[in-house]
Amino acid sequence: MRNLMVLTGCVVTVVACGSDPGTDPTSTGSTTGVTSSTGSGAGGDTGTGGGATTTTTGAGAGGSGAGAPMLTSQAQIDAYLDGKTLTMEGNDIPTDPNGFNENVDFGPNTQCYNRSTLELNGATFTVTSDLGTLENIDPNTMVGTCDRTNVSNTLMFNSQSHVFENVQGNAECFDVTFTYNGFAQEGRGSISADGLTVSFELFFVTQATGIRCADGAVGSGGITLAGNAFTGDAVQVYRVTED
Repeated sequence: MRNLMVLTGCVVTVVACGSDPGTDPTSTGSTTGVTSSTGSGAGGDTGTGGGATTTTTGAGAGGSGAGAPMLTSQAQIDAYLDGKTLTMEGNDIPTDPNGFNENVDFGPNTQCYNRSTLELNGATFTVTSDLGTLENIDPNTMVGTCDRTNVSNTLMFNSQSHVFENVQGNAECFDVTFTYNGFAQEGRGSISADGLTVSFELFFVTQATGIRCADGAVGSGGITLAGNAFTGDAVQVYRVTED
């Protein structure tokens, strides 16, 4: 038997229950910020691409696809993503957004998603998350089935700040921290060589270790969440399009 941490608003309560497929949640606040991934059950590009196809540099460099610039700093990454839409849906959604299994009932903090978009305008990311529907919940284990095709609610957040640092190569890996009103996420990200896929492996701040680029590439494993080895899929995969 294990303890399932259940989020109730900003209060974390512990409910003793049977085994479940997810990691025990320990975060507060809503969890619909930046979410999704590759790895097991998540399809898509893991975003660990090598050098870009051009050598354009400078924060003002734009373009996409084969014309993507070199992305070696936050200024260059921001300039590249500014005005574009990043969309995660279908098999690009991970099984464990923020480290918490999509099939576990966390009430309003559900990690069951239908679709999520990120749009960077200046220094602010706008996150729009269409939540899926959790069905057939077992009252004893609080585990059900996430129906990603049936939208139950839509939530929107604006970032207060974001940090992309310790950039390796051409955005092959970089450390990520997103801060929103009431919660924050941290982890690592990458951008594919063609500039068309952005991957984020995110967890709630201070909850996980082994999540930075110094610990390995996006999706490489070796993560500890709330003191336990994390074996799920928390890599978020976003497809980049022009607005």
